[in-house]
Parts: sequence; C-alpha cells; structure tokens
Amino acid sequence: MTVLGEHAADIAEDEASIAIVLGRLRPYGEDYGLEHPAQWLLNCLQRQGEDFYPALAGFFAVVVLDKSSGEMRLVSDHVGSVPLYFCPRGNQWWVADSLRLLEPQLRPEDAPLAPQALYDYCFHHCVPAPGTVYEDVVKLEPGAELTVDITGASRSRNLYQPAYDYSVESAETLMARCRELIATAVARNIAPGAGAFLSGGLDSSTVAGMFAQQQPEAPTFSIGFDAKGYDETAYARITARHFNTRHHEHYLQPQEIIDHFVAVAGYFDEPFGNSSAMAAYTCARVAREHGITVMLAGDGGDEIFGGNERYAKQKVFEAWSAFPAPARKLAGAALATGLGRLPLLQKGRSYIEQANVTLPDRMDSYNFLNRFDPGIMFEQSFLAQVDTELPREGKRRRYQQCLAPDAVEKMMYLDWKYTLANNDLVKVSRMCRKAGVEVRYPLFEKEVVDFSCTVPARLKLPGGKLRDFYKRSFRGFLPDETLAKSKHGFGLPFGVWMKQEPELRKLTRDTLERLKLRGIFRADFIDTALDTHESGHSGYYGELIWIMVVLELWLTDRGR
Repeated sequence: MTVLGEHAADIAEDEASIAIVLGRLRPYGEDYGLEHPAQWLLNCLQRQGEDFYPALAGFFAVVVLDKSSGEMRLVSDHVGSVPLYFCPRGNQWWVADSLRLLEPQLRPEDAPLAPQALYDYCFHHCVPAPGTVYEDVVKLEPGAELTVDITGASRSRNLYQPAYDYSVESAETLMARCRELIATAVARNIAPGAGAFLSGGLDSSTVAGMFAQQQPEAPTFSIGFDAKGYDETAYARITARHFNTRHHEHYLQPQEIIDHFVAVAGYFDEPFGNSSAMAAYTCARVAREHGITVMLAGDGGDEIFGGNERYAKQKVFEAWSAFPAPARKLAGAALATGLGRLPLLQKGRSYIEQANVTLPDRMDSYNFLNRFDPGIMFEQSFLAQVDTELPREGKRRRYQQCLAPDAVEKMMYLDWKYTLANNDLVKVSRMCRKAGVEVRYPLFEKEVVDFSCTVPARLKLPGGKLRDFYKRSFRGFLPDETLAKSKHGFGLPFGVWMKQEPELRKLTRDTLERLKLRGIFRADFIDTALDTHESGHSGYYGELIWIMVVLELWLTDRGR
C-alpha cells in the first residue's frame, strides 16, 4: 500500500495496526493540538471498537491497515473536507488525498476517462463521490468508511448520520448555546498568520466578528466585481467597520480571468464548473500577498441553519401534499384543461405541475440537463455509454438517508453531504491550496453541525424566514444591515464579461472549438449556446458555456 498526501500526515503503529492521519484530527469537544493524532486514533480504536466515530472531530482523512488480515479502512470526516482516492493497481493499492498525485499511475491506456463521470459533471458541475473522472478509481464519500479486504473486495458504511433528536429547551437557551459553540469553533481555528474571507453575508460576517473579538484588527479580505448585481463589497465594508477589522478589497478584472483561467481549471483534481472558483482563488492569492497563511471561511452556515432560498421555496410546494388527494386530483384535472391556460389560472397550473415533482428532483428543475433534452446536447455515441438517471439517483439516495421527517432537514442534509462536500468545500480548499494558504471552516466544526440538528426546523426556518433562528441568535452582535440583507449568491459575471471582452470571447470560442472534436457535446448545441448567450441570456447561458469551457481546459491540461 502506498499513501500519498498534500495534507500534513501523522503515522503511528502498534502490534495490530498502522494508522495514517491526513489533516487536522482532534477529540470531540476538545481543541486541536494532539501531539500524535495517529497514536491517539489507534488508542481510540482499541477503546471504542466499531463505535469509534463519535469520538472523532476535525477535518481529516484516515487510513488504517490491519497488519494481520491486510484489511484497509479509509475514513473521512463528517463533511469529507479532506478527499481520499483509492486506486488498485495489480497487487498494489494506491491512496491519496489528491487525484493529481495518483496520475503517474493513471496512464490513458490503463485508466480511461469515465463517460458517466463526464455526464455527472455536466449535471452537478462537479464529479460527486464515490465516482471519479477515471475508471477504477474511487473517491471516499463524506462521513463514511470504506473497507477493502486482501482480495480487493470492498464495503462501505455511512458513519455520520445525526439522529435529529430535537431539544426541548427554550429558543433563548438554544440561541445562547449557538453563540457559545460558534465562538468556540472560531477561536479553536485561529492561528498565527490568520485572516478571514469576508463577503458581507451572515456567515463570513460572524466568523470575521468572532475573529476580531479574539484578535483586534483582524485582517479580512473581500472580492468585488464591476458588474451590476454581482458586487457585495458594500456589505463587507459595513461588517469591517462594525468590528474594526483591517480590511482589504480587490476588484476582480476580466484580464485576471484570462490570465488564470487555464491554470485554475487544471488545478482541480477533476473537472470543476463552479464559476466562483476564480473569485475564491483571487481572494486567497491577495491574502497570501499580504502575508496570510491561514484563511477562515464562513462556508456551511446556510446548509445547517436554513439559509438557502430553495428551502423556503420548496416548503411552498410541499404544502400541496397536505391537501386531500381527491382535492388535488380534481384541481389538477381542471387546470390540465383549457382553463389552465387562462391568464389568471396559469400560475396555479404551474404550481401544481412543480408540486407534483417530488423532492429532491424538484430542486433541480432549472438544471441544464432538465431544461434540454440530452439527445440535443450530447453525441449519441457518448450518451450510449452513460445512465442519464444516475445523477438524480445519487441525490435521491442521499436525501432519503436523512433520518429527519422534515423536508427542510432533508434538503439541508443533502446539501452538506452532497453540495458542500463535492462542490463548495472543494472549490475553496483547492483554490486556497493553489494560492498557498490553508483554509479552515469554523462554522462546520462537528459540534456546530451536531447542535444544528437539535434545533427544530420550525425554529430554523419558520414560514419563509431564512436563517431566522440564526439571525435572532446574533442580533446585537452582527450589524443590523447584515441581518436585514437578502440572500445573495457568490457568482462570477463571466457571461457579462464574455460579451464585453474580445480576448475572453476568443479564448472561450477557441476552447469550445476543440471541445467539439471530442465526441461529447454536439457541435450544433455548442453553437446554439453561444448564439443564445450573445442574443441576451448572459447569466444562464454564460454558466452553461463556463462548464463546457472548464471541461475542455481540464482535459487539455491532463493531455487527454
């Protein structure tokens, strides 16, 4: 067995096992600072046996080899923040926390690209675990254990599955507990040379504020855009003034996209289509230029405290199922006739059509692969190699894993087990690594996540009030403007800039001309996407073009 790592590794051995810890492991409820985390892990395994996981906290991946049986166990933290890839090659096992480290073993003739993973990328804008872009390479899922025996046979189990045992304490008591836990989480992640991302939203403002309480004039960093509807630096300034941080702003320019596009796309282990990656990299790079070596990020708060608009929107549709079945059937039948096309009734018809789609499928209503027939997008020879239902089935499986009956809890569980683990944390972690800084996620410490699962959903998101419990918890600490601001996505105005910048437009078109030759997308679909973008649909089609461009840049970088 060979283990390769970008993260700091600690190794320990006893009579029975060898343990390797990648990342930052600590005992649950205690601070970081174990002198020998791998030895502590071996002792924990001896004491706890198969029930070891509740004792573990932090952001880590673990490899344990049984010296007697030859059995190997791979274990990830509760959100899979440290990736772990497994690749069998003959009688040798390769394990790494970066797919790039395994690529010398992945020659094109031995490890072809997985068509299913390329299709999944187009659906999710990333390649979700357990699949990878290469055939015969497995990626460990978040909060999971993968066991491989000496014959190569494997089995997996989900180690992290909160019980949603809701507290009966008062809301005021829970709010005080929330503030206390988050203050502790931020404090235990502060290090010499630390700074913080500051977008101006609830989460980054909370982290920055707690950071500034521990370290006066704490350095904070924001990215701005000279594009209407994309810039939030005014809110970041409000937070910076409120907590007296040493604030730095950088306005991302189109030329920076051109200069770094190829390098950023190629730095990810797999094709990765989240366009805000460029902003994350630029912000981390600016922080590094100011001497920062550790960045505190606010990711995760929306996914555990009910902050995404889709949660409130889906609650509206879920209300339809509470009506008696005969009434639903009668209303649906009536609106399916010509009545449903009357101006006053069109919205009712649309509501019923959407409500009749079950969760989690309904959350992907605007996904490109639900808006376009795959036969129009992809070459038939490519489609013949994939299961077009597999991306949806993966999300359904995660959604149904959640033990809570409430739809909001299930959506949040799906988001932090799927979206955060495969997308958002990958984006920030990889871009910080490229910039030369370490990133830490205080709001997603295991104790905070556990606590969030004891707060009833009716408190977290009453009616359509996003983050209501959280906002009430931090009223008086965060600026009033921050508490009152509406939710704002962190996107990149790529579609807008592509229209304005000839060099960026040329880079895009040249890249897509190469993509046409790969037999993945139909050439006429790529042309239609470009033409439609030019005619006025900058945002939606700009994102579609981005994921296609990034795919080609990644494939080119890998010599595929």
